[in-house]
Amino acid sequence: MKELLEHINLKNLPKHLAIIMDGNGRWAKQKGMMRVIGHENGTQSVKIVVENCARLGISHLTLYAFSTENWGRPTGEVSFLMSLFERLLQKELKEMEEEEVCINFIGDLTPLPPSLQQEMHRSMERTKHNQGVFFNVAINYGSRHEMINACKAIAQKVQQGELSADSINDQTISQHLYTSASPDPDLLIRTSGEMRLSNFMLWQLAYTEIYVTETFWPDFDKNQLDRAIVSFQQRDRRFGKVK
Repeated sequence: MKELLEHINLKNLPKHLAIIMDGNGRWAKQKGMMRVIGHENGTQSVKIVVENCARLGISHLTLYAFSTENWGRPTGEVSFLMSLFERLLQKELKEMEEEEVCINFIGDLTPLPPSLQQEMHRSMERTKHNQGVFFNVAINYGSRHEMINACKAIAQKVQQGELSADSINDQTISQHLYTSASPDPDLLIRTSGEMRLSNFMLWQLAYTEIYVTETFWPDFDKNQLDRAIVSFQQRDRRFGKVK
């Protein structure tokens, strides 16, 4: 594996990498710490992944940061996460600008704290012309909710005569999703060993290669990312066809 890691094929990289960042709480529990400490330490893995996507030339990255179901967690943990997101944006914005990262938030942002929404809009505005990694952060995101909203928007266009029902196809759906500015992911990584999609990009992941690692998110580093990419490059992607 070490030899393979040194020979990543730069001509066969995923154009879009998606990650379900899982295991922060269990990482902290194993170390006798509060769950929120796991979330805090997980931010270093976010930085590592963003930097290494830029290093390798992966143009689109989507991280699942907070789902619509995560509101059901303890109030203190949710409040900490909202504060953590805001502090991270304030702290890392300048560096993201310097590294040409274009940050984009996907999901229903309206229930989020107003101060966090303000930081999000400020970050998107200041990085919107950057030409480096296009970085989607999924916050208050749920794929079923996303698809319901897309169907409503399409139905409204049909009702108003802007679109005919017969012309609706898969591209029409994709254009009305939060991720319309990105291609479908080529590779999905899920940390902590869980074998489920957790309501994440259900439409977009139709032909995505899936890589699951037992590693908890705070321990996910450059080597872990390289292993996932090497595994991806060893796959035979047939998209339902036979060679």
